[in-house]
Amino acid sequence: MNWTASAQAKLKEIPFFVRPAVRKRIESLADAANRQEIDEAFYEQAKAQFGQK
Repeated sequence: MNWTASAQAKLKEIPFFVRPAVRKRIESLADAANRQEIDEAFYEQAKAQFGQK
């Protein structure tokens, strides 16, 4: 799964110990939406879906 630089920067704001789980969850949502790339807008949308505002 490709991540834009801005989406990766947002992911790095997540504490390191939960970052792998968050990354996996967002990539699963992107896969379900047939997305090839995760951008900052999708990252924020996905994060909102699982209550991490």
